[in-house]
Amino acid sequence: MILRTFRWPLVVTALGLAFAAWQWGWEAFGIVLILSILEISLSFDNAVVNAGILKRMNAFWQRLFLTVGILIAVLGMRLLFPVAIVAISAQVGPVEAVRLALDEPDRYESLVTDAHPAIAAFGGMFLLMIFLDFIFEDRDIKWLGWIERPLARLGKVDMLSVCIALIVLLVSALTFAAHAHVSTGHADKSATVLLSGVAGLITYLMVGGLSEYFENRLDDEEEHEQEEEEEARTEGKQVPVVALAGRAAFFLFLYLEVLDASFSFDGVIGAFAITNHIFWMALGLGIGALYVRSLTVYLVRQGTLDDYVYLEHGAHYAIGALAAILLITIQHEISEIITGLVGVVLIAASFLSSVRRNKALETAEAKSVTSDETTEVSSDA
Repeated sequence: MILRTFRWPLVVTALGLAFAAWQWGWEAFGIVLILSILEISLSFDNAVVNAGILKRMNAFWQRLFLTVGILIAVLGMRLLFPVAIVAISAQVGPVEAVRLALDEPDRYESLVTDAHPAIAAFGGMFLLMIFLDFIFEDRDIKWLGWIERPLARLGKVDMLSVCIALIVLLVSALTFAAHAHVSTGHADKSATVLLSGVAGLITYLMVGGLSEYFENRLDDEEEHEQEEEEEARTEGKQVPVVALAGRAAFFLFLYLEVLDASFSFDGVIGAFAITNHIFWMALGLGIGALYVRSLTVYLVRQGTLDDYVYLEHGAHYAIGALAAILLITIQHEISEIITGLVGVVLIAASFLSSVRRNKALETAEAKSVTSDETTEVSSDA
């Protein structure tokens, strides 16, 4: 199962590293490898969250996520996104932006650094909304009950997550953005941060709202499709599998892509701390993205989220931490190692908690069975 799921990422890794060594030498080989590891560590929480969404889709949409989705992830976020940043911030065309990346890497990096406050505000607000909506929802299973129970009660207040997100954005604009880190030192980017943060919030509400709307209609659509399938069978026809959960799955797929883009912000920006070479960056981050995609599908097919019930909690806490880190980096520089370790530590802690929970349940079940057998023997006696 593992080899089958990760077959293509392993093949692409071998080919990509070999190509980097052949084309640019061993330095490129090492940098591409480091970038791949960076992307995987930063995006592991992304895979866990993605798995919770992807398991609602049928096999067709899961395959689409691994094919079309990976093209969007690699070409869009890992290659075109850095180019678009430079083109917009420097007010130059895409071709000129590519020329800057190839011929003037230092200038390219400085332009990306200048654009970071806007990127951090957009991504931070998007991820913060995901965390807040999760933490304010009343769930049957709670990981950190002393935190989640009171917050679930507060979550009954309508639009509370939006209000808190806007307050956080306002505070960030008045504090971090007032002395934002740019290539020339520090500058006031309050207006830019406010505008970008609101754009991130609007993006979340639009995509999340459409996804939720069609998700709520999913059961009705499936019932309708089952009726059509039964009718088609009666007439000797077949209903294509592609139609299953069509619109609902499409918007969930769209939600996944936007979510992946938000998670990719720190990876793309962090990559500039390692290299200015746009093709090394695209190759390394692209390899990492392949593993994240395959890991997502593996978690779904193995039912890991059902076995380890706190994994989703850990991933969302990691999202909240990443949102906070993105907002802090508007003014202060934070090592990508710290960013990656925060997510890994939180998910590892939730995994260990899940293992302890499973062992406790098994022990309790074993004691219950033993008690029942003892009672039965006593009755027979």
